[in-house]
Amino acid sequence: MRIDIITAVPALLSGPFDASIVRRARDKGLVEIFVHDLHDYGKGKYKQIDDYPYGGGAGMVLMPEPLAACLDRLLAERTYDEVIFLTPDGMVLDQKTVNALSLRQNLILIAGHYKGIDERIRSLYVTREISIGDYVLSGGELPAAILTDAIVRLLPGAIGDETSALTDSFQDGLLSAPLYTRPEEFRGMKVPDVLLSGHHRKIREWRTEQALIRTRQRRPDLLDERD
Repeated sequence: MRIDIITAVPALLSGPFDASIVRRARDKGLVEIFVHDLHDYGKGKYKQIDDYPYGGGAGMVLMPEPLAACLDRLLAERTYDEVIFLTPDGMVLDQKTVNALSLRQNLILIAGHYKGIDERIRSLYVTREISIGDYVLSGGELPAAILTDAIVRLLPGAIGDETSALTDSFQDGLLSAPLYTRPEEFRGMKVPDVLLSGHHRKIREWRTEQALIRTRQRRPDLLDERD
């Protein structure tokens, strides 16, 4: 898989991809991640990439020309499955979307900044718009990093035990059951007996029951979506 990220602030992405699962996936050749500095395509002596919005108002908007120049170069080199714009008014990211994107080969992520990007770029290039939640950040760099991490960890070979990703929260529409590890007793609290029983069917039943209880208590909306 190849992921290209277009950003006005590449320094914000200098750390997340150099550690943990994403780093191991890159080292194994499972994913290539390229960060493109939008200023390299800026206009004039000062590499301008933003300007005031037509109609007035506070803030700045990323200009269409630098974005188009970067996108045109990438799209001329290979076919991309999606051009994704990270924006607060996109569809909220969920595990189903991440699962689908993990099956793609080439993705472009546009990290918005300032007030956003010129609407014409959205109309001409963007195939999918994604939000990571109903709140606003300083830019789309952190959402791009989050989306990349969520996708990469699903690639075959990225995680040592590939079944682990399949039992994460949301994969079956439920939150995960409570987790325990050693010691068997901690500050007077013991691990549930069923988890020590070695009876795999009963353990699966217990985990399913606990997942349903936890989801009903904390995220009943997820159960509504299953109906």
